[in-house]
Amino acid sequence: MRIGRRRQGGFTYLGLIVFVFIIGLVGAATLKVEALLRRAQLERELLDTGMQFSLALDSYAAATPRGQPRAPMRLDELLRDNRFPSPRRHLRKVFIDPVTGKAEWGLVRAGEAGPILGVHSLSQATPLKQANFEPYFAGFENREHLAQWRFMAHETGTQVQPVAPGQPPVPPATPPPPQPTTLDPEPEPDPPQEDPPSKPQEPPGQDQDSGN
Repeated sequence: MRIGRRRQGGFTYLGLIVFVFIIGLVGAATLKVEALLRRAQLERELLDTGMQFSLALDSYAAATPRGQPRAPMRLDELLRDNRFPSPRRHLRKVFIDPVTGKAEWGLVRAGEAGPILGVHSLSQATPLKQANFEPYFAGFENREHLAQWRFMAHETGTQVQPVAPGQPPVPPATPPPPQPTTLDPEPEPDPPQEDPPSKPQEPPGQDQDSGN
């Protein structure tokens, strides 16, 4: 009788261990799923925030007075554009990167110290989203790091060439200045040709008189 109770108690203890183990696995899986969902949400917020920077850069370029640069040198120029008698605002504020939690962004410039053409996150995490991007985010597919999601201006007249994952952006080439178009002169019309003077006709009988 005691042996049966001991066996029953052993099975109960073993079952409790298995139950706790299963609960632990379920809890860990739940936490992992929640972390993944949270991460996916942060990536969606990063896309939305990056689009705001792209639109602000486009607004800055579209409002550029004739003869002035179409891209800012600093992000705070998007907050207060002093190129006009009354400053304009293209961006409400320098947004916080939802992934890093900081208002620090990588800058894509035209050249080493040129104007700003785009921004990107400083996070080196691997994106969960690897495909099925909207057309506005062309080139974001299959990236190794979130820092390779580059939110570029589209209205500056200068484009950055796409690069392979892990490579820095290639500075855009400066387009050659337009060459003046020269039109070939129209050929002058040929002067009207005059008819050669007609030979006067000799009066009849002149040859006979000269022979006499």
